[in-house]
Amino acid sequence: MADHVHVEYCGEWFDVAEDRVFTIGREGDLAVDDNPYLHRNFLTVARHDGIWWLSNTGSRLTATVADRTGGLQAWLSPGSRLPLVFARTSVVFTAGPTTYELSLHVAQPAFRQELTEDDPDGATTIGPVLLTESQRALVVALAEPMLRRDGTGLSAIPSSAEAAARLGWKITKFNRKLDNVCDKLDKAGIAGLRGGIGRLASNRKARLVEHAVSSHLVTRADLAMLEGTVADDE
Repeated sequence: MADHVHVEYCGEWFDVAEDRVFTIGREGDLAVDDNPYLHRNFLTVARHDGIWWLSNTGSRLTATVADRTGGLQAWLSPGSRLPLVFARTSVVFTAGPTTYELSLHVAQPAFRQELTEDDPDGATTIGPVLLTESQRALVVALAEPMLRRDGTGLSAIPSSAEAAARLGWKITKFNRKLDNVCDKLDKAGIAGLRGGIGRLASNRKARLVEHAVSSHLVTRADLAMLEGTVADDE
């Protein structure tokens, strides 16, 4: 079969058959992790009417879906589905304290992306959001485990207290700056950072990390910020 899809997770590759539904979750064709916060069946990959689709069949969790460059990103909520039109699609989701990343590879994508010599890995920062130095440092501190990880897999998001200590900040300062970052991204149209009118979402740190890493708002090169003194620019 020429038009096939593979799922890659933690260095393992899974072939998706064209005539059946591939399930991803705590159980299924890809049993991601024995995590009680993760749905038994969370995501599915299947072919309908000549198109490969990624569907969220869970009831609570969401997933951040992005192309290789991070220039195109979507928030896949429960009951939603997206067509797989790129050669490689990154899928990031959080269940409890753990964040997971897997990638979907389509042999004959509807769209082909050409990476330039200046950006062979598609790691260029994309997007209209400009962060101050301290705001970027906060995001890097939260995303550090994911940025240090090689390839797809799982990582734990630090607690606010752990991230604050990593930056040498008091927790009150950290929370204030986290509010500012989430508010800035929310105004830029990034979904999932607010739980309602005037109220920040309870899982905003997870959503912030998912977006920041998937969109290349922060990259591994930014980890150097954690080794020095961060200017208080607010």
